[in-house]
Parts: sequence; C-alpha cells; structure tokens
Amino acid sequence: MTIRVVLVDDEAMVRVGLRMVLTAEPDLEVVGEAADGAAAVDAVLAAEPDVVLMDVRMPHVDGLEGARRVLAARPQTKVVILTTFDQDEHVAAALRAGVSGFLLKVSPPEQLVAAVRTVAGGGGLLDPAVTLRVIESFAAVPATPRERVRLLDGLTEREREVLRLVARGLSNAEIAARLYLGEATVKTHVSRMLAKLGVRDRVQAVALAYESGLVRPGDPA
Repeated sequence: MTIRVVLVDDEAMVRVGLRMVLTAEPDLEVVGEAADGAAAVDAVLAAEPDVVLMDVRMPHVDGLEGARRVLAARPQTKVVILTTFDQDEHVAAALRAGVSGFLLKVSPPEQLVAAVRTVAGGGGLLDPAVTLRVIESFAAVPATPRERVRLLDGLTEREREVLRLVARGLSNAEIAARLYLGEATVKTHVSRMLAKLGVRDRVQAVALAYESGLVRPGDPA
C-alpha cells in the first residue's frame, strides 16, 4: 500500500529535497505541497494524504496552527513536525496540537523515511536527539487539567506500568523483556491503554504521562 504524503515548508528547496528522499521509496508518494499552514489545509483536503510533514516556522500561518487546522479538517491524517535544534519551545505546543511526531530537519534520509512509515502505521515518534528536551518542556508547564488526569484512573495497574515504560522510551519488545510478558501481550496492553486515555498514539500518551506527573524527569527507566 502506498503512503501518501503532503509537504509543508515555506522554502521551495527544502520541499524539493524532501520530495527527492521520499519518492525514491517505492511505497511513498508525495501528493501535494504547501508553503504555509493555511495552504496546508487546502492541500490536505484536496489530496487526502496519510501523513503531512510540517515545518514549524513559516510566514502567515505557522506549523503549529497549521497542524491544528489540518487535524481539525481531517483528523485521520498524521502530522510530523519538522524543526531544528533551536526550536525546543515548540515541542510541547506541537504535541498538544495532536501531532504524531517530532523530527529534526537534520535527520538522515533513512530516519525521515522511517518516521513517515511509523506514523502512517499508527505509531508515534520523537527524534531521540530531542526526547530529553520534550520531557523537560512538559515538566516545566502547568499541570494538566484534572479531568485529563482522571483518565489515568481508568487504567489497570499493569496498563499504568506499561505507560510508565512507554514514557521512558522503551519499545514493545523492551517492555516485554522487562515485565516478562509476550510482545503480543504488551501490544494489547498498549492498545487498551491508548483507547482508555483517548489519545491518538504513543507520543500523546507520553505527553499525558509527564503532564499528569505519573512520570517525572529523572525517574529510573
């Protein structure tokens, strides 16, 4: 199955580079482009992509507002925010907007391709180079509203344990080894946990785990 992608960046040369990387893969197709967040909505409605690669800093309507508009217009589309090292202040806002991924523009081509496939398949991702900054940004913001924290009350103890390990960056295989469970069992726990929390993917679950205080920076993995 071909994964359909829309590129959103105000720099034409950046879009050209992204297009070259993605179209070199047989299962990826670039079906639209836009130069700001407002035009992104039109491109998404016209092309109905699986994934949008969205720059943060753009004129007129930036990537954060663009992500909100895209997800409001077509919630099933997955948005990956592209950024640079000096834009850490955007991380928390991007995750709260509902994006499924956060990737550095300097990431190697194979990481970009893997990111598109991951979010298209229902996963979420954070570039390893910025994960610590993500954690710190959530630890520094005001507490999550109590109604969202109450969602954690609906989790079983095992699901809370799985959420803690997901928030520390462990994969399903690593969680299975840690808890002496089968990987399929862990996958089931993760799916149920996401459904109970009402979040789109693992990235959103991690955001809620840190915002709620279930996991804190410095906790052992």
